[in-house]
Amino acid sequence: MLELARSWVDGWTVSRRAPKPVDMPWGLSIQVGLPAQAVRHVLLDADVETARGLVGAITEPATWIKAFLEPDVMEPWFSPAWEPTDPGFLMAVDLRPSVVRAPDGYTATAETADDVIRVRILAADGKLAARGQIGLTADVCVFDQIVTEEAHQRLGLGTVVMGTLTNAAIENGAATGILGATVQGRALYETLDWKVLAPLTGFIYKPVAP
Repeated sequence: MLELARSWVDGWTVSRRAPKPVDMPWGLSIQVGLPAQAVRHVLLDADVETARGLVGAITEPATWIKAFLEPDVMEPWFSPAWEPTDPGFLMAVDLRPSVVRAPDGYTATAETADDVIRVRILAADGKLAARGQIGLTADVCVFDQIVTEEAHQRLGLGTVVMGTLTNAAIENGAATGILGATVQGRALYETLDWKVLAPLTGFIYKPVAP
């Protein structure tokens, strides 16, 4: 589980074109550098005292802390200056190829650049209907930003995105897929044989208003 958690962080940085994670006593740190996410800390093997020390030392707004723990375990570490993110789950699957066919009227395309594979599904009018991407790291890949536009939901496009990404990942030597799922996303991924490895809980220090 710890190795897959590290692989998730590595692949996430590849997908988001963020700086490589830096090893810290409590886990990994990423200088993301975005207004809504300046820094991301991922706790891998931190005891409560170490975690509380990290939280208490943070002064930079839009700093995120993620850990593979239930929300009620982490919540006592944080002051009211922190806001919880939506609950999530770390999930993984052994990648297997499949035959993928977009519904009538939709077209799927895939492109690869710098270890990132992006899939886009366009509707008949040429507008974006669904998308997703993966970050490749050796034989592991991280699925990321899987989105179906509201007007095109419940048509199976999410499954098409996942299948197209999976086939492309296998062609590029990946054997294992990992992702951080939302509650809604988990339902889709479980139908595709993905398994939950751990909860994924996050808090943001003084988040920046959108």
